[in-house]
Amino acid sequence: MKLQRHGTLACLALTATLALSACGSDNNEPASSASASGSAAADCATGTLNTQGSSAQKNAMDEWIKAYQQKCSGAKINYEPSGSGAGIQAFIAGTADFAGSDSALKEEEQPKADAKCVGGAAINLPMVIGPVAIAYNVNGVDNLQLKPATLAKIFAGKVTKWDDPAIKADNPDAKLPSTTINAVHRSDSSGTTDNFTDFLTKTAASDWTFGKAKEWKAPGGTGAAKSDGMASAIKGQDGTIGYVEWSYAENGGLKTAKVGNGAGEFAELTAESAGKTIAGAEVVGQGDDLKMKIDYNTKEAGAYPIVLVTYEIVCSKGLAADKLPLVKGFLGHAASTAGQADLTELGYAPLPETVRAKVEAAVKNLA
Repeated sequence: MKLQRHGTLACLALTATLALSACGSDNNEPASSASASGSAAADCATGTLNTQGSSAQKNAMDEWIKAYQQKCSGAKINYEPSGSGAGIQAFIAGTADFAGSDSALKEEEQPKADAKCVGGAAINLPMVIGPVAIAYNVNGVDNLQLKPATLAKIFAGKVTKWDDPAIKADNPDAKLPSTTINAVHRSDSSGTTDNFTDFLTKTAASDWTFGKAKEWKAPGGTGAAKSDGMASAIKGQDGTIGYVEWSYAENGGLKTAKVGNGAGEFAELTAESAGKTIAGAEVVGQGDDLKMKIDYNTKEAGAYPIVLVTYEIVCSKGLAADKLPLVKGFLGHAASTAGQADLTELGYAPLPETVRAKVEAAVKNLA
């Protein structure tokens, strides 16, 4: 059942953007031919890449590394899911050949990243799109629904009991316990936190006054490292709520809340609802820098509003001569139709085809 839902998410992400009636490959072959173990030819290169960053994309990277190394026996790619902030710092320090991040480079980070790229600039290449779940563990409570303002109050520490009037107002038919709320946040620098706090800033500004950042700024709560740590913390204690990528919530068997959207609805996190928000994402970067913008206030009926884009941050020019062919070969595989199709069983969505083609072209332009 899970695989079917993820496949549907992939299809909806594409159809909503391109008005296609079916999800096939670029050549209108059956979808299975594109996704079957990613059988497209890879540009093989030899050598070793060391890279790190976003834990949200770890499962995607594991799949791509496995597929690429099976095709290209002389290649070795190491990916450490150290968190988006650590990945960017490693890229800037020169210890990562490229970085994975759940948010694009910030204005203050760009010059430092560019300095690593002799004759070029650091660019943001979107590779994975995934919904962020509001996962919770409250005994006796199912079908929880929360408006952005209520979420902001919970994670800001203003609402501390599960039977608070604000939660009751969102769930008039639920029997809510007086259990103390344990709000879990990422303890490490995280692109997921950056996206979640961006969502709160743009949808509940009067209740969330801590801004948008990779580091958690609000007082109180419980910190947990990386995505798997978040899922474990939520599962481990009654009364807990947190934000985590959908794939981790599903793999952990966690309950997920419906979230209020710009249309005034409580949207369940499903394949269809996430696909509707994905369709509204737009590229706002210039040239081969493909930074994207997601409308968290989407008024699309039924749209689940918390969706993130995970990037690979890489030099457009200036890559070491012994690294360039392998970076291009591996990222080319990740951006290929087959590489993107491999994501559908992992709780992610492939890039809309219009974006995927731009990413593939940008990888070919790396020098």
